Amino acid sequence: MKSDREQIIHIVRRKKVHKGHHGGAWKVAFADFMTAMMALFLVLWLITQSSDVRTAIAGYFQDPLGRNKEFGMSAIPGQGQAMIPSKTSINVQPADGRRDRLLQLSKQVKDAIDNDASLKGLEGHVAIDITPEGLRISLLEDSTDVFFASGSAKPFPRAETLIASIGTVLANASYPVVVEGHTDAHPFPHDGPYGNWELSADRANAARRLLRVGGMPESQVLGVRGLADRDPRVPNDPFAPQNRRISILVNVPQVDPPPPMVASTPHGDAP
Repeated sequence: MKSDREQIIHIVRRKKVHKGHHGGAWKVAFADFMTAMMALFLVLWLITQSSDVRTAIAGYFQDPLGRNKEFGMSAIPGQGQAMIPSKTSINVQPADGRRDRLLQLSKQVKDAIDNDASLKGLEGHVAIDITPEGLRISLLEDSTDVFFASGSAKPFPRAETLIASIGTVLANASYPVVVEGHTDAHPFPHDGPYGNWELSADRANAARRLLRVGGMPESQVLGVRGLADRDPRVPNDPFAPQNRRISILVNVPQVDPPPPMVASTPHGDAP
């Protein structure tokens, strides 16, 4: 007989179920996301840099060890074609940097005109063009005689203020300048030795003196030219009033300019 104190022990065997874990897949996805964000920020930073900086960075990634000339595309010294042709790398950087300086100088001239309330209305008569020689600033006349009276080499007061303001900007840039005077094809109204050649040269000289009043030193002037009607802005209409103009050609070199020169105070040099 079983004792009352005896207990029946039941053994329950449970099968363990092993659940799979997530592993490190999320880490790979997060690393890809961070890499993409870093690349995005790098691109955003690069597009805000000047062309000189972008060209230098591109050259580093193409030739990080700086041994392009020695090895080229081959691991054996003296063999293989160079990864970056030397002629291309020399031409690209100065050209891009020069264009940046031209655009910057153009903006400075426009800002000087826009910020002077007395020059309001003249901005439409100032054309700024980028040429192979540099920056050409043209003061264009119309039928109302904006800068000079017809047949006269004496500028109007607002023209004096405008040209002097341009002279201030050019003095800070310290680039060489050539001043040109142009007329239309209308003959000079008075018979005699004084004609369009003399008038265009006198107007160019008047503009040169006003540039000096604005602070541009005389040493920046490379030349003063009177071209009469031989270089019309509107070739199809030699009598167009826009052909009567003053052109200030700023010769921006391929390399960086020297430090700005100290402008001397003119002594009795009025237009």
